[in-house]
Amino acid sequence: MVRREFYLEKLRRLCDMSVVKIVTGVRRSGKSVLLEQFRHELKKDGVADKNIISFNLEEKENKKFTRDADLLHDTILGRIEKNVQNYVFIDEVQMIPEFEKTVDSLFVKDDIDLYITGSNAYMTSSEIATLLSGRYVEIKMQPLTFSEFLQFFPENERDKTAKFQQFMKYGGFPEVANFLAAGAETQIPLYLQGIYDTVLEKDIKRRKQIRNMEDFRNVVLYSFDNIGNITSPTKIANILTDKKAVVNKETVNNYLTAMNDSFILYEANRFDIRGKKLLKTLEKYYAVDLGLVDTILGRPSNADLGRRLENVVYLELLKRYGQVWIGKNYEKEIDFVVKNLDGVTEYYQVALSTTDVKTMKREMSAFKNTGDNYRRALLTMDTFVTDEAGVERKNVIDWLLET
Repeated sequence: MVRREFYLEKLRRLCDMSVVKIVTGVRRSGKSVLLEQFRHELKKDGVADKNIISFNLEEKENKKFTRDADLLHDTILGRIEKNVQNYVFIDEVQMIPEFEKTVDSLFVKDDIDLYITGSNAYMTSSEIATLLSGRYVEIKMQPLTFSEFLQFFPENERDKTAKFQQFMKYGGFPEVANFLAAGAETQIPLYLQGIYDTVLEKDIKRRKQIRNMEDFRNVVLYSFDNIGNITSPTKIANILTDKKAVVNKETVNNYLTAMNDSFILYEANRFDIRGKKLLKTLEKYYAVDLGLVDTILGRPSNADLGRRLENVVYLELLKRYGQVWIGKNYEKEIDFVVKNLDGVTEYYQVALSTTDVKTMKREMSAFKNTGDNYRRALLTMDTFVTDEAGVERKNVIDWLLET
């Protein structure tokens, strides 16, 4: 079982602190396994089994708790040991009606250190944010990054270029990596379709009460087919209307929000570098997983390899920095803008290759006239590494494998 050290380290640092630890992310991204690994660490550190209380609300034997929040609450309180630290884990807590009140009540107990997971951003945008204001930390978990993906294969099978091609094609869900390691590629499309169907039924259709599923699927297909393209709800509504699917921009916006809330799509807003402000139009969308995109479309998306590479870089930056913007620099665009832990801005440009002089000139021109000297990086599939005019040119695969 591959250890997700990036997320485990976050849990270690938060352990025993007076905050609720909330792990969110798309279904099957590894949240339950992460908590299982952390419980194993607690046991190795000497915590008794009786002081580790765990409920996965997707398991059949725990279904009764999803209908009765008080029953789960009272069951947990009946198992805790007084005057000893008890570690309580609840998987997929959003399945409980009014789960916010249950979480709040458990949190205020002196003898409980609380860890929960959920597959919908509703958790941290609902009443829980009010009840636990300043008293919870959200750990946003994604499917595997490329460095994690490689760990699923024996060291003698880790040709990084070949494995990166697989990663770009099949994506990074942990079970997908297991299928690939076992030589069972044919099982992957069915597995990914199952993830989407589960997200659709449990995290979108039911909670958002979507009435016209055909319109919703059209928005999903358009979004997946246009990852990395500048778009807007108005543009999507107009295009679908032209195709005889009548849907207004408010409905499209609601559908996009539902996809964002379920972590199958990420919205990247534009940031005016010179004006130092966020812009509210012409955002871009990136998918949580390229394999999922192709499975749902039933074919490779129309996104070229450059934009697929952009999607991979976006997810890596999101994991490392927590927030990613699209940079507007006068009439130019910098692919990604982030702020590091010290609050200092960094710029990233992504291109498949810059061996062509015109392409190199175009990519470098995006960095000009920003009015600052912040770090600049150009990531490509080219194998050479240089530093030109203050811009680091790096091989994207090597960059993805950096610690």
